[in-house]
Amino acid sequence: MEWKLERSAPRKVRTQEEMLWENVMRVFARDLKQRSQASSKVFDGVTVTYSDFKRNFVKRLSAAVPVASSPVTTRWQQSLTKDLTADSFGEDYSRTDLAECGSVLRMTLEKETLIPGKKYLNQPLAIQKRAHQDNGEMLICAQSRCVWKGCGDGVRDEAFHLKKFSDIDDSMHLPELMFHLSGLRNDFYLNILDWSFQNLVAIALGSSVYIWNGENSNEMENIDLGLACNYVSSVSWVKEGTCLAVGTSEGEVQLWDVVTKKQLRKMLGHLSVVGALSWNCCLLSSGSRLGRVYHHDVRAAQHHVGTLHHKQAVCALKWSPDGKQLSCGCSDGVLTIWPHDPGANAQSQPLQVIPQTTAVKAMNWCPWQSAVLAVGGGLKDGHLHVFDVNTGKSIQSPNTNSQIGSLLWLPKTKEIVTGQGTPKNMVTVWTYPDLTRSGEFLGHRGRVLHLALSPDYTRIFSAASDGTACVWKCC
Repeated sequence: MEWKLERSAPRKVRTQEEMLWENVMRVFARDLKQRSQASSKVFDGVTVTYSDFKRNFVKRLSAAVPVASSPVTTRWQQSLTKDLTADSFGEDYSRTDLAECGSVLRMTLEKETLIPGKKYLNQPLAIQKRAHQDNGEMLICAQSRCVWKGCGDGVRDEAFHLKKFSDIDDSMHLPELMFHLSGLRNDFYLNILDWSFQNLVAIALGSSVYIWNGENSNEMENIDLGLACNYVSSVSWVKEGTCLAVGTSEGEVQLWDVVTKKQLRKMLGHLSVVGALSWNCCLLSSGSRLGRVYHHDVRAAQHHVGTLHHKQAVCALKWSPDGKQLSCGCSDGVLTIWPHDPGANAQSQPLQVIPQTTAVKAMNWCPWQSAVLAVGGGLKDGHLHVFDVNTGKSIQSPNTNSQIGSLLWLPKTKEIVTGQGTPKNMVTVWTYPDLTRSGEFLGHRGRVLHLALSPDYTRIFSAASDGTACVWKCC
């Protein structure tokens, strides 16, 4: 028996998507024929192939900026308008900041127009990154030699000073160091600044995290999360070591070794922006804008060990110094105190629920009184509240007449520091427990969104929406 080999034309292998599409088109064409007997023009399912449909779909995506329409799509694409207005300000915003942001929004939309005829390897992702990703930059101000816009004349440097209230004198001190920041998001609901016990400052600018060494002022590094991240939405240092937890706009929680600049692990689960992080030994808690708080045991392969449920976006998370209680602030003005329960589920009950009139973002525990929690009010409130969490009652609540975006305790001087918005955009120092003003750090032209305290409790790092950051000597 002889075998005869013949050359045949290469056979095209159809994918499952293409076969499924052909079946759908056949059913659609048959149904259309039955419904339109009177029409001479009959739909032909064979003429519309899957590849044509896919090509037209990509063209439609490239015609406009993607807009998130549901919490699920928010995981992959963020609306530019929503990020710069609704998410950034919500009910708590500064009028001057909003006006400035409007001009930025118009400029960005004009600038990020796609170039006709240019090919993209992954077009929807390229459009999304061009429209949303803003890689930031952190520069030390060179004072009189500074080339940053608005700083070269030296007038702006002189505006930064500390004003102390005293019966003896009215002393003024300049900041130790000043930075210029680009890519800092003017978003009230993010927590993108932290100072570690190893004297390292981490601040998120766009899709990068900049690391500044508090011991060597000229030493600065950055970690870029790349195209997979629109922007970094929260950062938090582990208490011991050089591990940094990073929350992203895509709902990821990542752990990074800042010395080697390597990602240690990535923890998924959230479907929206991770705006708050807090460590309790090896337990990392993360809160998202869908109101979920996930507990992650970073030592375990199955890291997700518990969940807390809230009705609105989580703005702030803080474990108490003794690690027994977790305070959670939400955008609907609800302050919740939870017990230490890593295996928490939907049936878990909080220890206290304290309603507030505005979103709870600025929040911190007293280091020397475990049951005392300080909370800053939003634009419509403007009060500094100090609560006894055992009773849920307010101990003191002076009016600051401005939005409080950040808050710290000073253990050495037994004081509270608040970062505030309009009209003065200042950092205010309050004595405790009588809560009277003892000093003001002046100079920022935008609301002070973030504050961090050095490990020796002697310096404060402040970052404002105008793109300036300062290191102040506080005691």
